[in-house]
Amino acid sequence: MYQYTEFDKQFVRNRAAQYRDQLERNLAGKLGDDEFRPLRLQNGWYVQRYAPMLRIAVPYGEISSGQLRVLAKIARDYDQPTTQLLRSAQAKQDELGPVPLPNGGSVRSVLTVGYGHFTTRQNVQFNWIPLAKSADVMDLLASVDMHGIQTSGNTIRNITSDERAGIAVDEIADPRPYCEIIRQWSTLHPEFAFLPRKFKIAVTGASEDRAATYWHDVGLHVVRNDAGALGFRVIVGGGMGRTPIIGTVVREFLAWDQILNYLEAVVRVYNRWGRRDNMYKARIKILVKAEGQRYIDEVEAEYRQIVEIDGAPHTIPQAELDRVAASFVPPELHAPRTGAEAKVHEIVRADAEADPQYDRWLQQNVAAHRNPKLRAVTLSFKRLGQAPGDATGEQLDVAADLAERFSAGEARVTHDQNLLLPWVHQDDLPELWNAARKAGLAKANIHLLTDMIACPGGDFCSLANARSLPIAEAITLRYQDLDELHDIGEIALHISGCINSCGHHHSGHIGILGVDKDGKEWYQVTLGGSDGSLLSGASTPGKVVGPSFSAAEVPEVIEAVLDTYRQQRQLVDGKAETFIATLRRVGIEPFKAAANAARFTEKQVA
Repeated sequence: MYQYTEFDKQFVRNRAAQYRDQLERNLAGKLGDDEFRPLRLQNGWYVQRYAPMLRIAVPYGEISSGQLRVLAKIARDYDQPTTQLLRSAQAKQDELGPVPLPNGGSVRSVLTVGYGHFTTRQNVQFNWIPLAKSADVMDLLASVDMHGIQTSGNTIRNITSDERAGIAVDEIADPRPYCEIIRQWSTLHPEFAFLPRKFKIAVTGASEDRAATYWHDVGLHVVRNDAGALGFRVIVGGGMGRTPIIGTVVREFLAWDQILNYLEAVVRVYNRWGRRDNMYKARIKILVKAEGQRYIDEVEAEYRQIVEIDGAPHTIPQAELDRVAASFVPPELHAPRTGAEAKVHEIVRADAEADPQYDRWLQQNVAAHRNPKLRAVTLSFKRLGQAPGDATGEQLDVAADLAERFSAGEARVTHDQNLLLPWVHQDDLPELWNAARKAGLAKANIHLLTDMIACPGGDFCSLANARSLPIAEAITLRYQDLDELHDIGEIALHISGCINSCGHHHSGHIGILGVDKDGKEWYQVTLGGSDGSLLSGASTPGKVVGPSFSAAEVPEVIEAVLDTYRQQRQLVDGKAETFIATLRRVGIEPFKAAANAARFTEKQVA
């Protein structure tokens, strides 16, 4: 992980002290709410449906065990609303009613407290911290080099990357040093503090795109040209929301040391010409789509201005890359076990290998590593009774313990709202599985149906049109049989509570979008979306199957779509064809017909 210098540490501490002064003046009535609002937002503090929400930056997903422990403390001690507020909020959610299940049962919104939430931008959020205690939380975060700077506002947001950055077997080069350099360049950049709209950058160093780069304002792929020189393919203008657009390649190759100069040009042209009169048309994707080659030409002209006239002020020196890269040296492997420790290990290994669930866990939750002695292991935060990506204080503490014991004190927040341990020795897999299973974090469902992405939706977000979490719970409850999950195979189910698409429904093989219809919650279903991974194929938005469905219909629709897949799939090299491969081979129509046939009668919906 990147090691903060004394300058970095002091920078974060000063920002926390500055925020405390702003908060105290606001609470004392010396700084009005309207004046305080942009200041708190610049530090990641929103006001949501019922309470403040804090978004904490986790640059490119890397997080230490010490940081996890501080997040656990925040969950236990600060993510705690008053009894009256929680009771009032729950009563309002109860008014929305339960989501009926096909078997006659139902699920409802149950608001919980004392937890953190992993987001699709590799951040961590809290939903219940009283604003009066927010400065104390900022001090705690600063003590472990964390903050909420630029997790809100029309700025360059958290830089994201492949969760396997630096360890992937298909990696061309480790992207993390470049991510860190871009993070430092973009933090409090004076020219980009008030862009037309928020701006998101994703970087990958691997041949497989596991960072959904084509769905970002800027996506960067580490590549080598014909001469073997290292650089970037630059993609601009991707995004979700009400107008899903796939990014455009504006440069097939850019030398690595020029990336900041080129990004400066990309964002300057956007800052100059991006729409400010209409927030729904303010993202860079709209500008790139409208102007096409003209936008690219202006970027190239601005880049030449920066390099030839301005003197290329942000060219990255080799010494600076080396300094940052020195923070990303792989940890040392532990010594082989001997004596009594070796005997205990053999007993644990034998017990694990005798359990079929261990084999499934190895298959789904354990990935290859560039070091053949190591593995990358995903802890599943997708389980019945908790929202996707939620982690209680106790679970955050356990994750910290597991990271320390098995992964050199490091974890990664994943794009799919889980935690990955990147430095696990293959000999430690039985012990890790045993410990994670006891903590409820070893469900062998990674990349399967219940490993769904879901935003907090109408249970917490003031922008949402409908709830996401009861829908996620209803689907999870229906598909608890691991045999059935593994038979269905790898599939991406994404749920958003509104058109802002925080649940990335556009890129799901099955996407669910909450919509408002006559003041009631309804859900639009899309099929065939892709995030750009090898499983999903080239990035593309899913297609709508028809008019929206009631909440009660959604579990039936999902079941009908999956039944159609099982009827239509073929064997390929002795293995069942994946859902997305079957959908693309036979087309959307059979699935669309099955989904629409699952609609209730008007009486049933009412």
